Amino acid sequence: MKLTNLSREPLNNPMTQSHSPCFLAIDLGAESGRAVTGWIDGQDKLQLQEIHRFTNGPVRLLDSLHWDVLRIWYEIQAGLEKAASQYPGQLTSIGLDTWGVDFGLLAKDDTLLSNPVHYRDNRTEGMMERAFARVPRADIYQATGIQFMQLNTVYQLLSMAETHSPLLAMADSLLLMPDLFNFWMCGCKVTEFTNATTTQCYRADSGGWADDMLKKLGIPTAIWQEVVQPGTVLGNLRPVLAEHSGAGRLQVIAPATHDTGSAVAAVPAKGTDYIYISSGTWSLMGMEVKHPIITAESLAADFTNEGGVAGTYRFLKNITGLWLVQECRRHWEKEGTHYSYDDLTRLAEEAPAFGPLVVASDKRFLSPGDMPARIQAYCRQTGQMAPETPGAIIRCALESLALEYRIVAESLDRFAGHTIPVIHIIGGGSRNTLLNQLAADATGKVVVAGPAEATAIGNLIVQAVATGQLSSIGEGRAIVRKSFVAGTYEPHHLQVWDDAYQRYVRLNRIG
Repeated sequence: MKLTNLSREPLNNPMTQSHSPCFLAIDLGAESGRAVTGWIDGQDKLQLQEIHRFTNGPVRLLDSLHWDVLRIWYEIQAGLEKAASQYPGQLTSIGLDTWGVDFGLLAKDDTLLSNPVHYRDNRTEGMMERAFARVPRADIYQATGIQFMQLNTVYQLLSMAETHSPLLAMADSLLLMPDLFNFWMCGCKVTEFTNATTTQCYRADSGGWADDMLKKLGIPTAIWQEVVQPGTVLGNLRPVLAEHSGAGRLQVIAPATHDTGSAVAAVPAKGTDYIYISSGTWSLMGMEVKHPIITAESLAADFTNEGGVAGTYRFLKNITGLWLVQECRRHWEKEGTHYSYDDLTRLAEEAPAFGPLVVASDKRFLSPGDMPARIQAYCRQTGQMAPETPGAIIRCALESLALEYRIVAESLDRFAGHTIPVIHIIGGGSRNTLLNQLAADATGKVVVAGPAEATAIGNLIVQAVATGQLSSIGEGRAIVRKSFVAGTYEPHHLQVWDDAYQRYVRLNRIG
């Protein structure tokens, strides 16, 4: 998503050096999808070209929210055709990443049984409590190391088991969203590691699916696929797709198929002593570790251990990010007022600072709807003056998000055993200069912002490593530092931030 203009990294003209391998990244987000080509030029810089972009989002059918999976598949093919046309004979491989947790169910003949359900559908309400009645919360965390969120795959499947869904009974295999598209591309039916871990069905302690837990929950265990690591070559494009697109029998590579996994692969850090925030609809805030951190403290803090690249785990917290801003913008547009993200950021900059605050993880903000009214109602119900103008509403959302960053940053410092000095903000939200400065001020840490195209860049880097053009993720990160300009934000810590933080902590306790 585009917010404020921050030295946007170049999306350049088609490559001029025909001998350079060219990679294609398909990056699917909750709001949009795009196809981006990339190659390393003669100066060891990564060049990017966005060749296709399309909107994405939930489709309501009766009482349920679904993904329009065939339209997404159509757009993937459109991106592949455009890439083949612009880079004839130059494409080497294709890699695809998406959001986590959602899935498609296939029959024995590999027919997709229904449109995948969107993670914001309300079928998972109350399912965590139903799960804990069968398997204690601490036992689920000990096995999986994953943060408790009602949208997780395990609770989606539990809701189907509880309602005796005929689809679950008919299912021969389950494929997470990127695995489904990879299967359609090349015929390989596997699950990639970084996305597998988001399901809360995968064992973090020993690897493999958590069959014992799944059986206690009444969830089938025969539908799961072999788990492969990021960078695995899955095969070649199916002949009919190769011919129709004009791309030929490209290699299909599983990058980090979870979009945050790909984004973190592109963090332009030199060492390991940093916090990252992959900023978009969600803010994924954490650090890279070699082994999962599964302790009573990490359970109490509700941290997650998601798979990473190059033998790492992403120890992080899933935070409701710019979702509130996106939904406010969508609602105002529905009412007839169009604001660009730049407009909203400017209005927020002009609004008074340190007004009302909201805890965005509150369940009332989870589903699409009239977000401005929900924010106002929350403020009134918690004894605060409700923000009235669009600028004040967006300022409320952004300052609240920055204070949530502070809570998570303090927890990460404790887990690291020392104060981590810097936060790398990557992804589309890194273009929001106001949020970047608020994050620095609220946390007291230096913020380095960019690249905004981190997910596509990380996808491309893993492809380059898998095909041997790069030797390691570390070499890829060095190329990212050389290729893209980052913005740096120094903290201006004021006493008023401490006062706001105490107010925000009290709101969290109320929730």
